[in-house]
Amino acid sequence: MQAKYVNPFLKASVNLFQNYLDLQVTSGKPFLLKDPKSLYEVSGIIGLAGETRGAVVLSFGRMTAIKIVSRLAKHEYLALTNEVLDGVGELINIIAGNAKQDLLEFRIEISLPGVITGKSYKIHWPEGVPVVCIPFSCEFGEFSVNVSLKDIA
Repeated sequence: MQAKYVNPFLKASVNLFQNYLDLQVTSGKPFLLKDPKSLYEVSGIIGLAGETRGAVVLSFGRMTAIKIVSRLAKHEYLALTNEVLDGVGELINIIAGNAKQDLLEFRIEISLPGVITGKSYKIHWPEGVPVVCIPFSCEFGEFSVNVSLKDIA
């Protein structure tokens, strides 16, 4: 997968966490996700369709998700409530929407976000397309943004 697909999601993620949530995040070196089940416990997913298709997944550990959504909502959550899950969906929606601005040439449509929880789940990524994982860390813990896109047209 080409950097032209990954960079907009990296930029949108850093913008969201640093500028909107006032969290200092550090991005690690992107790598190919070898085991698609190695995501964290809470993942927001958005499907992308159009001339370029695929998925983007924002994945957090349970406590990291709770703390980051608490910051987003300006309300302290203590457990993985429906409101926290909705917040994770909103975070991936913001990232995908902002990244789309840098991908206009591909005429991408964004699906509604979904949220998956658990210790062992499988996301059905586009077949034969690598998944690029961008690891992040902040004061609330580690998380990742995972991107898998392919050209259709």
